[in-house]
Amino acid sequence: MSVIIRKSIREDVPVMFELIKELALYEKAPEQVTNTVEQMYLDGFGENPIFGSIVAEVAGEVVGLALYYYRYSTWKGKRLYLEDLIVSEKMRGKGLGEKLLEATIQQAKDDACTGVMWQVLDWNEPAINFYKKFGTRMDGEWINVHLDF
Repeated sequence: MSVIIRKSIREDVPVMFELIKELALYEKAPEQVTNTVEQMYLDGFGENPIFGSIVAEVAGEVVGLALYYYRYSTWKGKRLYLEDLIVSEKMRGKGLGEKLLEATIQQAKDDACTGVMWQVLDWNEPAINFYKKFGTRMDGEWINVHLDF
């Protein structure tokens, strides 16, 4: 199986959005997706992009996505925040997640970040075990806080 890992392009957005909806269904929260393809065009490929993304392509089809943005830590400096790492259900277990995460880590290094951060649901044992292979540390002390508009 030939896998291409590359930066996403504007034309990838509809498939990226389908992967996002697939993830929301897996995480038992499909009704939480309020984003749109049009908004993603603006936010990722408009005049002032606020996110970056890397895709995994197999046989000309986008089957995986790493979507990230930059944040600033007063303690650590510039950090890359991995918002989502998604591999289509039909392609899981084939090493695509590892390739996407490695490409994201390299992106952070290339952009002089001091590290990469992300979240994982506490019930998602396959993801937790996958991330542990990379030598990550899980921080149970912090509570997520949200204010939605």
